[in-house]
Amino acid sequence: MQSRTIPLTRLVPVARLTHNPLSINPPGNLFVYKLLRDALFLMPAETSHHFALNSLKYIQKAGALGPCKALAGAPVEVMGLRFPNKVGLAAGLDKNGDYIDAMASLGFGFIEIGTVTPRPQPGNPRPRMFRLPAAQGIINRMGFNNHGLDAMLRRVAQAQYQGILGINIGKNADTPFEKAAADYLCGLRAVYTAADYITINISSPNTPGLRTLQYGAELQQLLSALKQRQQELAEQHARYVPLAVKVAPDLKEEEIKGIAQVLLETGIDALIATNTTVDKDLVQGFKHGAEQGGLSGKPLTHPATEVIRGFYQQLGADIPIIGVGGIMSVDDAQAKIAAGARLVQLYSGFIYGGPALIKACVQRIG
Repeated sequence: MQSRTIPLTRLVPVARLTHNPLSINPPGNLFVYKLLRDALFLMPAETSHHFALNSLKYIQKAGALGPCKALAGAPVEVMGLRFPNKVGLAAGLDKNGDYIDAMASLGFGFIEIGTVTPRPQPGNPRPRMFRLPAAQGIINRMGFNNHGLDAMLRRVAQAQYQGILGINIGKNADTPFEKAAADYLCGLRAVYTAADYITINISSPNTPGLRTLQYGAELQQLLSALKQRQQELAEQHARYVPLAVKVAPDLKEEEIKGIAQVLLETGIDALIATNTTVDKDLVQGFKHGAEQGGLSGKPLTHPATEVIRGFYQQLGADIPIIGVGGIMSVDDAQAKIAAGARLVQLYSGFIYGGPALIKACVQRIG
């Protein structure tokens, strides 16, 4: 597959078209979005998820959202890449690259798709996604459901988006733990020319045993192998594609120190903190609060921020941090930046707050 090329002119911040009905400031737009959201929340969570995204894709293709350009913000350079604003889409919302242009039309400064595994897999049995509106949370146990590398790469090639694209890679559920590195190396090789940065997902709670890759010798061996392959691919394609590692929020202080040391020793390009949490004490007593899976949204706001703070104390400016987890408001985004993040990503906050949250965050933090 040919490398994606990003013309410099497409990375310069561009003002959004004023006719975009989803970029209007609240209260009008927020009220309309809440009505739409409440209607969607009457459906099963996964059904409404796909219905909303497919509807947005149709609207974008009809030209109602304007071009696939980022909202004007304060450009920042991270991982050697120039981001037009600091607000990105987190992985998980668009697992297969089906909605790249639609998401880009909402003004995100960068888009991350996936998690993608080498081979297609159905994920866990349904139901596997649960909304907790009273807690502004979401629990999912999707299990890396995706169509595989080949299908994703075809969709990336078809997208019109020319901004910064991250691709999040993982291992197949049936790949033995001792062969996990082979899946990651396969993913790295496959997406290298299609991505602007690549995220190594070793922190999803929904693939048994995956989180053990975050620690000690296993982490050192995996990242060393990936960095070696990255260097080989950089020489082969005359293009350096940065590697980020996504970690869990359920980390103790000593675990943060150990992970940070390995990141520094192996020369990883960025850290994404954090994935979803398995701590259900945060939603005890809420409907669906005891469901198995990873919890995101407002209950994750403070824990994710504290993990970012802990990693920044260890990494300083040597390895940039992308902050994600419970960004439900502009204040939450600012807190992530204050804790040490250079960029932020939205997922659950976007589900609950809509496109207005993207614009508000860009206006406040750049």
